[in-house]
Amino acid sequence: MKYPVTLTCGALWLASVSSLAWAADVPPGTVLAEKQQLVRHIKDEPASLDPAKAVGLPEIQVIRDLFEGLVNQDAKGNIIPGVATRWQSNDNRVWTFTLRDNARWSDGTPVTAQDFVYSWQRLVDPKTTSPFAWFAALAGISNAQNIIDGKAAPDTLGVTAVDAHTLRVQLDKPLPWFSNLTASFAFYPVQKANVESGANWTRPGSLIGNGAYVLKDRVVNEKLVVVPNTQYWDNAKTVIKQVTFVPINQESSATKRYLAGDIDITESFPKNMYQKLLKDIPGQVYTPPQLGTYYYAFNTQKGPTADERVRLALSMTIDRRIMAEKILGTGEKPAWRFTPDVTAGFTPQPSQFESMSQAELNAQAKALLSAAGYGPDRPLKLTLLYNTSENHQKIAIAVASMWKKNLGVDVKLQNQEWKTYIDSRNTGNFDVIRASWVGDYNEPSTFLSLLTSTHSGNISRFNDPAYDKILTQAAQETSEKARNDDYNAAEKIIMAKAPIAPIYQYTNGRLIKPWLKGYPITNPEDVAYSRTMYIVKH
Repeated sequence: MKYPVTLTCGALWLASVSSLAWAADVPPGTVLAEKQQLVRHIKDEPASLDPAKAVGLPEIQVIRDLFEGLVNQDAKGNIIPGVATRWQSNDNRVWTFTLRDNARWSDGTPVTAQDFVYSWQRLVDPKTTSPFAWFAALAGISNAQNIIDGKAAPDTLGVTAVDAHTLRVQLDKPLPWFSNLTASFAFYPVQKANVESGANWTRPGSLIGNGAYVLKDRVVNEKLVVVPNTQYWDNAKTVIKQVTFVPINQESSATKRYLAGDIDITESFPKNMYQKLLKDIPGQVYTPPQLGTYYYAFNTQKGPTADERVRLALSMTIDRRIMAEKILGTGEKPAWRFTPDVTAGFTPQPSQFESMSQAELNAQAKALLSAAGYGPDRPLKLTLLYNTSENHQKIAIAVASMWKKNLGVDVKLQNQEWKTYIDSRNTGNFDVIRASWVGDYNEPSTFLSLLTSTHSGNISRFNDPAYDKILTQAAQETSEKARNDDYNAAEKIIMAKAPIAPIYQYTNGRLIKPWLKGYPITNPEDVAYSRTMYIVKH
């Protein structure tokens, strides 16, 4: 868990000067390339550039360049000043953030505390239909859940502009790591006048942000181009003069363009090319652990997977060791639980699945499926949905083969483009669906809260009062041991009732050109701002 330093008096202060802000750190004597133009691969066309409307990594990567929150993250995932220069809490319940007086929107107007009040109220307003409104409730901001549920007005949210440069946040309960949560894109500010200017406010020439870059051009399914925001408070330290984000959902296509010199960073690469890439381009292949889990979500409300015996049988039959070591083979770990091993503040208890052989798991799975009424005379039939990607397809084929071989399940594989896939996911139009979660902050609740009944990210529509109670209790614990016990209890429910089937823990596999410096490859949440990067002469 990434805790701020708490003083013995109970007061917490993090102060900064501009030198503590994270910008491109170019060592003395470095010879920079004359052309500072970066091309970044993203896996799909962004669904929206509105921070309150973002649903996945393709848009979040771009949004981090266009907007800036109260705090940022450094290369190791520690929080550092963003729009806020310091923050304080005497009781971890009432937090005060002091905003820098030179923060500006890209149109030159000041960024104020009221901008954050407006943006956070908009986030939880049911009219916004934000897929990340739940994050404000998870953070414990007073009245957030009531507003999301339509029981209170947005202006009753526990956030106040004391003055132009002082923001006060009231929580329902003490939360020591609240300041860490404010690094999330969901808490980025948007300019009220810009949002209310019309439906096209996120288009090039219209979008007004407060990040290090502004949107210059966008061609759907081809590119998004951003250039430095001259009004950004730390613009003098921005080295990269143009960033082009290229959406490509096929890893092989992105890798081919990387090898051709068209792309400087890929978001991934085909797993079957790993060894060849290591040999052909040594020093350009990276696979550090990432705070993320790849999983399959089962529809718990309708169809054959509404029966937990069916879900558990399907989960048991996935050979996670084979998936991680043979099908993938780039350092991934089998996911015996939802919470990844690299999550701070969590000591997992051994998983029952982990202690059993695959043969034992398969035998139990057959018995469960038989008890649910399926067998040779009545084979289970279902559809496995995934968004278009060679890696997702490869995994789906392997899992479908395991289900067919060991359980006799007839699986129809269905792939959809990102936006269609999101619609199917949101409407529950699936039996089994490919999913993943990369932590919004480094603490187990970022994963486990996803399966609470009111969470908008609860793809499975899992509804278990006992599970909800455990997560609520964990958030109120003052003892780290008690909180850890709660998290392990939650993991046991996930294993027993199988709303999801965790498959593997992520590695941050990507290709990076040797002349590109400043990419934070050690950040466990893969938070990467283009303004920290630079290109050396080559």
